[in-house]
Amino acid sequence: MTGAAEAGHRRRAIRLVFLIHALATGSMFTRIPDLQQGLGIDAGVLGLTFIGQPVGAIVMFLFSSRLVERVGTRPILLLALPLMAIGVLLMALAPSAPALFLAIAAFSALFAVSNVAMNVEADRVEAATGRRLMNSCHGIWSLGQLAVFTFGVLARGWQLSPALHFGLIVPVIVAGTLLVVLPLHAATARSHAAAALRRRLALPSAATVRLLGFALGGALVEAAARNWSVIYSRDSFSVPDWADALPLPVFVAAIAFGRFFADGWITRYRPAPVGRALMGVALGGLVLVVFAPGLPVALCGFVLLGLGVCTAFPASTSAAAQIGDRPSSENVAALTLSVQVVMLGAPALMGLVADSFGIRVTFAVIAPMLVVAMLLARALEPRPVVA
Repeated sequence: MTGAAEAGHRRRAIRLVFLIHALATGSMFTRIPDLQQGLGIDAGVLGLTFIGQPVGAIVMFLFSSRLVERVGTRPILLLALPLMAIGVLLMALAPSAPALFLAIAAFSALFAVSNVAMNVEADRVEAATGRRLMNSCHGIWSLGQLAVFTFGVLARGWQLSPALHFGLIVPVIVAGTLLVVLPLHAATARSHAAAALRRRLALPSAATVRLLGFALGGALVEAAARNWSVIYSRDSFSVPDWADALPLPVFVAAIAFGRFFADGWITRYRPAPVGRALMGVALGGLVLVVFAPGLPVALCGFVLLGLGVCTAFPASTSAAAQIGDRPSSENVAALTLSVQVVMLGAPALMGLVADSFGIRVTFAVIAPMLVVAMLLARALEPRPVVA
């Protein structure tokens, strides 16, 4: 195989890994209202169960860098991807809110370590081939999410139980993982200033904290859209059950669309101006969602929200991987850990706001963080640290 052919094969393989990772989430977010009704819990208790998401992720992010550096990206992905799909199935089988919390935490831990592994591998392939890749990988991931979210809408319309719905996805993920990850050849790690890991835990540095300021606005928007958009539609408009779930696939489709163009935008205009402009678009979308008189206007708002935050995580991850003061896996893990720590109380807070002031206010409170992200977009510009 020629060098160009080998590079193309590596780029296709890592994109397929992102696709499988997205499919493994099992469209759980479209079935949140069903899980809530099945357990008979209110929005406040539901928000507390969502805390399992950052809890599981935070614990794993602390150790994920050492796992990636010692075990390698391929073995982690080979094991974690099928277990993610099984974790989603366990959510549907949870008999109580505490059990749902534990299932969400376990899934989130697997999500975290596989997320670090595939992003590090994508950055390594990007460095090896000399072409930007990160945003398009996340675009493929968003397309996978769109596929499972669309299936989730259909599953609700067909009145499939969440357990049957999620159970159908498990063999698909197992087969996809074996076909794509098993023959995967991991790329060479990026060079860095440290000869070895200097810490046992992937703790944030000053550089990753600066990136957090930009990434957090997009993270809050995604959390609100994924966890609350279906409930927002259900509580705000009189539409059929299948239409309640439409904001989520619309949001994800807009993210995917933007990510497929973002690598070109960033190459041409630089990361900071692109990030700043897109956060302004997200702010406009948030205004539409908060004040939408009907579902069509709300859907337009979710389109702008998705387009606006499309680069928030991939651009921040790419910038973290290129800092160069330590292994890229450590900076990627530290950044995502920082986001998750800040997000620890977000689900419960959003649930409290929804119960006290209404679901629209839950979205409105995110606006200040989008403004902060616009101001801190300059952190996306690479500033390598020399030892």
